[in-house]
Amino acid sequence: MTETMSHWLTTTRQRIDLQLDLALSAELGQSRLIEAARYSVLAGGKRLRPALVYAGARATSALAEHADAAAVAVELLHAYSLIHDDLPAMDDDALRRGQPTTHLAFDEATAILAGDALQARAFEILARSDGRSAETRIQQVRLLSEAVGFQGMALGQAIDLESEGVELDLDALQAMHSRKTGALITASILMGASAGQSLDPDAWLALTEAGQAIGLAFQIQDDILDVTATTAHLGKEQGRDQLLKKSTFPKLLGLSGSEEVARSLVERAHLALDRVPGPTDYLKGLATQSVERTH
Repeated sequence: MTETMSHWLTTTRQRIDLQLDLALSAELGQSRLIEAARYSVLAGGKRLRPALVYAGARATSALAEHADAAAVAVELLHAYSLIHDDLPAMDDDALRRGQPTTHLAFDEATAILAGDALQARAFEILARSDGRSAETRIQQVRLLSEAVGFQGMALGQAIDLESEGVELDLDALQAMHSRKTGALITASILMGASAGQSLDPDAWLALTEAGQAIGLAFQIQDDILDVTATTAHLGKEQGRDQLLKKSTFPKLLGLSGSEEVARSLVERAHLALDRVPGPTDYLKGLATQSVERTH
């Protein structure tokens, strides 16, 4: 990672952490519900999705302040999905980001409601008037709702749950993760790009293709780390995929085969980004980082 990229990531994380804190501030009152929401959102994390928003915004010369709402919205949606994925009715996980999952730190009902409230808060913030045009706000709401709904993240999670103990082939596995993981990652880039100068259809398609490749590469690396990393390093229980008898890329392709596919996806993302007229250096850096990360 270059020094410039590293500095940008640091300042971007500082920016999004501040924005997230403001999004869940005292104006919402004091309650066990907001406490649970802040617990899940402000406990750290990679902040990949908001970083992709800002990198997408850079590609279309959008002002950072015009990307803030989308960056906050995608991270709140991501946090909501993690809360719900960790529930006993879903993956029944006990550890997230090195601390007890929300339903264990609080209780199951509070965790469900906190996730529900975070989803609503995401769209509330995205719809606010803050210098973005009404057309941009509508487009971003549409992009995000499509990414998390019946054809996106929720469907991917449903397929994942239905597939426990079932041997999926590579096409089915990729299709599942293109929804569960890739849809929100792709939407993050497009939502950021929508805040700036308009793009021609080919450039928009190129950003979409890059997002899909980055999302799949990110998931493959997640699968690899579930095999190779430790619980302490991951911040979540290592080996859960195997315990839940899930189909994974290492299970189908082996570790070296999975790494090779992940690298080829990063190359595909870079080639797609070459078709975008604006600066895509940070998007390329995030694509590369998606497979070089160790947690």
